[in-house]
Amino acid sequence: MIRQASLTEITLVATLAQELWPENTVASLEAEMRESLKNSDTAFFLYYTDNQAVAFSHVQLRHDYVEGTDSSPVGYLEGIYVREALRKQGIAGQLLTACQTWATQQGCTEFASDCELTNDESLRFHLSHGFIEANRIICFTKKL
Repeated sequence: MIRQASLTEITLVATLAQELWPENTVASLEAEMRESLKNSDTAFFLYYTDNQAVAFSHVQLRHDYVEGTDSSPVGYLEGIYVREALRKQGIAGQLLTACQTWATQQGCTEFASDCELTNDESLRFHLSHGFIEANRIICFTKKL
């Protein structure tokens, strides 16, 4: 079962997100997510099995330029995660559909996402769900 996460479920989302982004703490992710839910440009979805949250997705409207798109806002898949034991069962695809439906309801005509250059699993997921690669970049930083 998929449902849009409410503020009362944001700790569940943050706990799953910390498994995806382990360099963060649950508390910092939860604070960031609570802040982002203050506007209507963000939604989180939870996938439940046996009354337990086992996967999540995060979608947001991006009003700035998004690589390969022509419109604004663009629905943007910010993150998607399924616990390892439940992968390859179509859960991520269902969460993606929920995000795309939400973006369409917000008036979006385009949807986008990204992944790290070395994340082959994510690349395969995106390509298998109809995404077309728009660009590859390498980002640089420099201390001043």
